[in-house]
Amino acid sequence: MPVPGAATPGDSIDRLARTLAPTLYIQRDESFPLSRVAAVVNPTRPIIAYHLLWRDDVHGAWIPFTVPTDEEVVWVGYDPATLAPTELWTYWHGTILHTDWRGKGPPAFDVQWGKHGSLPHGVAEGDLPKLRSLNLFYAFTIIGLPDIWLGNTDRKGPWCFCHSFKRYREFTRPLVVGPRLDLVIRADDAHEALRAVFGSKYSNKTRWP
Repeated sequence: MPVPGAATPGDSIDRLARTLAPTLYIQRDESFPLSRVAAVVNPTRPIIAYHLLWRDDVHGAWIPFTVPTDEEVVWVGYDPATLAPTELWTYWHGTILHTDWRGKGPPAFDVQWGKHGSLPHGVAEGDLPKLRSLNLFYAFTIIGLPDIWLGNTDRKGPWCFCHSFKRYREFTRPLVVGPRLDLVIRADDAHEALRAVFGSKYSNKTRWP
């Protein structure tokens, strides 16, 4: 069944999405793989959304009717004339982070252990919202151990983040997204297309920054 708005492999929209597809830098102890990726090219703005479907989330897996996936999204802005990346946005636990990316090379993002919140690669930790800091999320890996243990009885996952805060902040496993794209879509509202790729109960996070 055709997916609404899907680009033809090899056409200009498909090539654009693959050219600007980011590299993800994953914390080296991450146990949940990236399952699917869809790129949504905005038809009127020079911006591409990359929707990332991780196999699961470290917290809350034991809660009844919880869907065993974790959808996140990052955005890449580009210069329409040169197609060079100019801006990055990330969805960070309900907050959208933004950074200027002119002259910094190909798009790149850091991916938080277990929760998969996304950060512009190399972002200063002091720039994060105080109630969404890496320090706080690291504390949750300790305070929330019973939650993690319960989740691991329901599906295979980590028993803990059994390392230091320094290691929690090390994003050292590169994962190139371009070759992993399952679908490229050209649409302002790609809800139906994403349902076709991710399933009917995906998170449906913010479409555009």
